[in-house]
Amino acid sequence: MANKQVWLITGAGRGLGLYIAQAALAAGHAVVATGRNPDKVAQALGPADDLLVVKLDITSAADAEAAVKVAVDRFGRLDVLVNNAANFYAGFFEELTPEQMNQQLATSLIGPMNVTRAALPVLRQQRAGLVMTISSTAGLVGFEFGTAYAASKFGLEGWMQSLQAEVAPFGITTMVVNPGFFRTELLTEESTHFADQPITDYDERREAQMQFWKGANGQQPGDPAKLAQALLTVAQEPTPPRRFLAGADAVATAEQVASELLQQANAYRELSSSLAFDEANDTSHEN
Repeated sequence: MANKQVWLITGAGRGLGLYIAQAALAAGHAVVATGRNPDKVAQALGPADDLLVVKLDITSAADAEAAVKVAVDRFGRLDVLVNNAANFYAGFFEELTPEQMNQQLATSLIGPMNVTRAALPVLRQQRAGLVMTISSTAGLVGFEFGTAYAASKFGLEGWMQSLQAEVAPFGITTMVVNPGFFRTELLTEESTHFADQPITDYDERREAQMQFWKGANGQQPGDPAKLAQALLTVAQEPTPPRRFLAGADAVATAEQVASELLQQANAYRELSSSLAFDEANDTSHEN
């Protein structure tokens, strides 16, 4: 296979990461499938010649460095890094503890940074590679009960956009993926955690939110197997897109955000454009 690639995928034992790993293997690529519990990853994927299962807790920089080293030792290179592992701390901001907010950011923002930092020296030396990071529509627009999650995803967006400018001269591409609602395992009890310091003022709205999020698990419209295939498709483009909106709901969200941003730009255009320093009337340096 002339275009055989080496894919390193985080959170590959279940959910979207599992589907991506399966799709990459089926396409003839070599896959480094990582997770906190490598036995579960191996069991989920089964045996394959070009599969390497590696323990990786993305919150550990040492784990990330070790995983990348093992991958390169086995396959000789690294072509695609998929930052997929994530979790979901749901709740009103006041009801989330600082520890819960830290845990959200550690997994969904700092974790991908740890793995990417470990991979970049390899990609730089190759002068080639793709860093694909799974964000969310929560990286485009915030929502009630989602302050922690949206904060982590908005952080991913800014980091990845800025990183692209830094690594492009080395032939490295970054891609942000914004999935809408897909039937992954993000909303299962293993991945979703709720705020645990209730405030009476939020009781009624909290109950409605809890019902929505618990009821949404398994009912999401998106098919993660189709998303995995789509990601393989866009990753093979001669110039992969900087952003891929996944799902009709994600496209609609992006269009709404773009429309609102344009409205906000126009709303105070005259006032916003009148704030330049008036050099002609500057008297601050006169004696």
